[in-house]
Amino acid sequence: MRIWSLHPRYLDPAGLVALWRETLLAKAVLQGATKGYRQHPQLERFKAHANPVGAIDVYLAGVHLEATGRGYRFDAAKIGPVPELQPIPVTDGQLALEWRHLLAKLSARRPALFERWSGVDRPDCHPLFRPEPGPVAPWERAGDIPSGSARPRK
Repeated sequence: MRIWSLHPRYLDPAGLVALWRETLLAKAVLQGATKGYRQHPQLERFKAHANPVGAIDVYLAGVHLEATGRGYRFDAAKIGPVPELQPIPVTDGQLALEWRHLLAKLSARRPALFERWSGVDRPDCHPLFRPEPGPVAPWERAGDIPSGSARPRK
């Protein structure tokens, strides 16, 4: 499961569809509607929020907006009420790590998108998140993510 801190605009079609499905699974976990993935580290930042299900609905709304803009028809009925809430902090170290990970994926499966995005120095984060200085998040399990400098490549 990968719930990207990055803005969904950077994802290729397969990545965007996977993000939608994985976030719906995350919502089911947060609602107690499934037994699997309950201890998944990607969910820690949502669980720590004062309104975990509301936060995942805000996240889903951002993914839905991107998908709709691309002409996809993701089912908006799967998103609950979208509350106004405090953004979740995400560190620039976390964003940089995710950016390297996404670029590696795109270089393999969508070279044209890789070329398009590889010149981005500081990618935007999902609207639910608020960037701040700091290292990679403690919940991140980055064993398979390419190493590199702390900043995304330019």
